[in-house]
Amino acid sequence: MISGDPNPAHISTSYVERHNLTMRMGMRRFTRLTNAFSKRIESHAAAISLNMMWQNFGRPHKSLANPYPRTPAIAAGIADHIWTCEEVAALLD
Repeated sequence: MISGDPNPAHISTSYVERHNLTMRMGMRRFTRLTNAFSKRIESHAAAISLNMMWQNFGRPHKSLANPYPRTPAIAAGIADHIWTCEEVAALLD
């Protein structure tokens, strides 16, 4: 499925590769020779969702730190503050 109207001058596989590397470094289930794996697909999906939630809402990115520390969600206008672990865990209730 193709969605949107991207500018061809800004299309690059570097963004996807950086995202994949960040995911591999943040979750050991995506690295080789590890004992951190999910037996059920539901557990695997939950681990990915939790990591993406933290990456976008709870972890400030250095490249977005102008004028103050921000997460991608703050930069996109979705959130107004950096989320804490407690706020992310409260979504489970």
